[in-house]
Amino acid sequence: MEKQRVAIVTGASRGIGAAIAQQLARDGFAVVVNYARGREEAEQVVATIEREGGRAVAVQADIGEAAGVPALFDAAEQVFGGIDVLINNAGTMKLGALAEVSDVDFDRQLALNLGGVFRGMREAARRLRDGGRIVSSSSSVVGLYQPGYGVYAATKAAVEAMTHVLAKELGPRGITVNAVAPGPVETQFFLQSKSEEQVQAIKGMNPFKRLGQPQDIARVVAFLASPEAGWINGQVIRANGGVI
Repeated sequence: MEKQRVAIVTGASRGIGAAIAQQLARDGFAVVVNYARGREEAEQVVATIEREGGRAVAVQADIGEAAGVPALFDAAEQVFGGIDVLINNAGTMKLGALAEVSDVDFDRQLALNLGGVFRGMREAARRLRDGGRIVSSSSSVVGLYQPGYGVYAATKAAVEAMTHVLAKELGPRGITVNAVAPGPVETQFFLQSKSEEQVQAIKGMNPFKRLGQPQDIARVVAFLASPEAGWINGQVIRANGGVI
């Protein structure tokens, strides 16, 4: 009997992360649903997966802190015996003109969006089973470079750079390393602090004239995590409906 593959999804208590965790479970993975503060939401994701016949566990860890990622991997190994796939999904965004960004907001975005992904990649490079997959979350703001997104875009551009490098470093072990760069997706994370007028304008930026849905992104991530994507490596997939 083939051993069940195991995936860690960071920031999986809601939004895109929850959709990814549920999709991977449907594809046969045992899933570690990571959360920082949303325990009840993470447990709801686990309950949904289990109702559908899958296996999952919710694990608290703040990947913006140095000890968070190793603790998350430790828990995954203890519960499921090993790790095959890491989905670096967790992130934060605080918009503002560069002249107005505080050190606190800069440091938090750097710690979570870049530091968390770096530590996830580093731990996965050490502990993923051969033939595994690493998929990280970038953003289509890399390329658009809109006003107000300077710090956020910088962290995501750095994620893309690390993706290209790590893909070359882990290739000999059959581990692929890719990133998905969503455009605007209809989640609480995206909609916060945006007026209806702003949302409608953003919808008009792509040919479909709509916002993406979490499942649109989850399907792309799930493909990159699958055996069928074994020849895709060091790539950034801009899943944005044609914005750029």
